[in-house]
This record gives sequence, C-alpha cells and structure tokens, in this order.
Amino acid sequence: MLNFQSLREKMLLQKEDNGTLVEILDILEVISPNQSQVMVRVQAGEEEQDPESVPKQSLIFPSGERLPRCWLDANYQKT
Repeated sequence: MLNFQSLREKMLLQKEDNGTLVEILDILEVISPNQSQVMVRVQAGEEEQDPESVPKQSLIFPSGERLPRCWLDANYQKT
C-alpha cells in the first residue's frame, strides 16, 4: 500500500527541451494522470527560484527516460 506521508521527499526531474533540473513541489501532482501541469522550482544558481507551472509532458527523469504513461494518461490501461 502506498504511504502518502512518504511522498514528502524531494523529487528532481529534468526539462526535456534544455536539460534544466527542476524540483517537483508536490509529488502527488506528478503521479496523478489527471494533472497536465505540475508546479516545479528550477534548480539554478544558489538562490531558490520562484515556483512555476510546467506541462508534465515536457518532463523526463534525469536518466533521460520518459515519465510512465500511467502518470500522463488518465485513460491508460495496461494490456
């Protein structure tokens, strides 16, 4: 069973177009297939950046892998 309290940890993803690292501010937003936008904080410089909303489709894992389809498509059914 998923423990939602444990989802308070930091998660870093990358903007696909330019490779910028971003901190996900609410992990539940990124794993919810009903959310098309997610609030992030760009990881650049030493000062904390202002939060911004980005399309979830534009994010990838730092390894270069795309986000799981079940996080992006509310109608996704594993076949």
